[in-house]
Amino acid sequence: MKFKITPLNVVSALFMVLAVYVWINGAATVGMKVRQLGTAIGWIFLFFAFAVSFLDVMLRNFFPETKKIWIVELSFITLTAIIFLLVR
Repeated sequence: MKFKITPLNVVSALFMVLAVYVWINGAATVGMKVRQLGTAIGWIFLFFAFAVSFLDVMLRNFFPETKKIWIVELSFITLTAIIFLLVR
């Protein structure tokens, strides 16, 4: 299988880096007042990384062309960010 860099790969790597960062520095780095939740938040970031990488694999099966993958995944990331900002 040929490795393709896609936007969801980058987001998955970012979630893994955030998980390690929270485990090392604690939950206060992400704005939590309770420092003991660092492990739980780290596990949540790892779960998000797993879910995003699974979604990336599913979208690769539906869209074999790299250009279409980029368009669909960037649209998904944009839609997710808009929904997050509306809910917030």
